[in-house]
Amino acid sequence: MAELTTLARPYAKAAFEFALAANQLQAWSDMLALAAVVAQQDGISEVLGSPAMTTQEKGSAFTEVCGDKLNDKAANFVRILADNQRLPLLPEIFQLFELMKSNQEKSIDVEVATAFPLSGDLENKLAEALSAKLDRDVNVHSAVDKALLGGAVIRAGDTLIDGSVRGRLAKLAEAMNS
Repeated sequence: MAELTTLARPYAKAAFEFALAANQLQAWSDMLALAAVVAQQDGISEVLGSPAMTTQEKGSAFTEVCGDKLNDKAANFVRILADNQRLPLLPEIFQLFELMKSNQEKSIDVEVATAFPLSGDLENKLAEALSAKLDRDVNVHSAVDKALLGGAVIRAGDTLIDGSVRGRLAKLAEAMNS
């Protein structure tokens, strides 16, 4: 995973810097999202791995599948990825691009897993508290996890806040054993 990130980072950074300079962050985000989905399709992944096709043919085939959803600059980006045999990195490039985009926009997506559904009021209070703590606009996505006994597990980027009963019991057991 770390190796994929290392390989994908320069391409994501180049796409982000171009999109930022052109004031097209959302358009590039949409195009990269489409390209990432296409790259993960079974038929396309077979084509990308085929030694019978040249890198130019792979790039052309990929842009044809995407159709007119990619503008000229994005299609050129895909051809560069194909020339460097990096098309399979598109999902990772998209994730890194989205991270850079959210940092630029000072927003973050937060996943909250709870044992029971959150009320709208509690979700809003949680969003406000996290927004103040993280100094960003927070988009809360809540889900019910029946494996939790109580409490919540919050994931914001690479930050994990485990406020579940199971997490607290594990911390207590660890403290007692040390």
